Amino acid sequence: MADPEGPDALPPRSPGSNQPLRSPSPPRHRVVVLALDGVIPFELGIPQRIFGLARDAEARPLYEVVTCSVRPPGPVRSDADFAILVEHGPEALATADTVVVPASYELGPVYEEGRLTGELAAALSRVRPGTRMVSICTGGYVLAAAGLLDGRPATTHWASAAHFQELFPRIRVDADVLFIDDGDVLTSAGVAAGVDLCVHLVRRDHGTAVANDVARRTVVPPHRDGGQAQYIQRPVPEPQLATTRVARAWALARLDQPLQLRDMAAQEAMSVRTFTRRFREEVGVSAGQWLTQQRVDRARHLLESSDLSVDQVAREAGFGTAQSMRQHLQAALGVTPTTYRRTFRAVAATG
Repeated sequence: MADPEGPDALPPRSPGSNQPLRSPSPPRHRVVVLALDGVIPFELGIPQRIFGLARDAEARPLYEVVTCSVRPPGPVRSDADFAILVEHGPEALATADTVVVPASYELGPVYEEGRLTGELAAALSRVRPGTRMVSICTGGYVLAAAGLLDGRPATTHWASAAHFQELFPRIRVDADVLFIDDGDVLTSAGVAAGVDLCVHLVRRDHGTAVANDVARRTVVPPHRDGGQAQYIQRPVPEPQLATTRVARAWALARLDQPLQLRDMAAQEAMSVRTFTRRFREEVGVSAGQWLTQQRVDRARHLLESSDLSVDQVAREAGFGTAQSMRQHLQAALGVTPTTYRRTFRAVAATG
């Protein structure tokens, strides 16, 4: 008699049906986006677009995204020539697992004096303790005025960073990064950095496979490290200037090998000095920092998706030894390789 649990066994079917049983849907993480008057429509739409596309292995949504106002449901002014019709009032904030505050050009006392209006303070008082708080661009002023950033590192759009620091001296403002993940409070720079931060959160919550799928669907880079520079002097090289694209592709195909800066420079027929300068101008970080980021990403992918040992992952990712990889993952993610693998294997099992 064939083993009912063998490799050819059919999936269990519901009684009286020819359809295979599906595992119960996991509870969805609820993201509530706070739309303030003067909101920038592009940034308001980022959470819905990124979190709304995240799916588990059975194509089930992993997040529920709703938008609310500080007032009862109704229109909210945007910075464009149209208003946004918001269907939820501030009571939605009490249901959030994550609150996202996009940028607004009408922050009034929040931007000018660093204090919340009574209406905004009342709305934020509904947020449950332990809720993850996220800001995009100048939405960070709201978190700061609420006292959520005191003593913490934070960022905002580079053009507002000096004013942000002056208005909120207790915050450790870093104007040179795309976003900062400080655990339960996260802040980002402007516009596209909000996309990077939301993709980062999907990766943090559900791993690289889910985040990469979202990135592919939205046609954005699967990972721009939070420490990458906001403002790059020459983001698009002049046509007559050589780029470092070939060297980067060459290095990505050889991450498991020792890579020297002079070898990368040789791919572009540049001196090491010229290559080093051009690389930072284009990418926003040094070639060494970029290589480490790529190796961390490779290690994360292998830890999540393969059964390779930690030693094997370290070699495949180019770290050489498990100890070296452990140090780099600890610095980048705050966890060891074993803990990281166990966490995302658990996520996959419950998803």
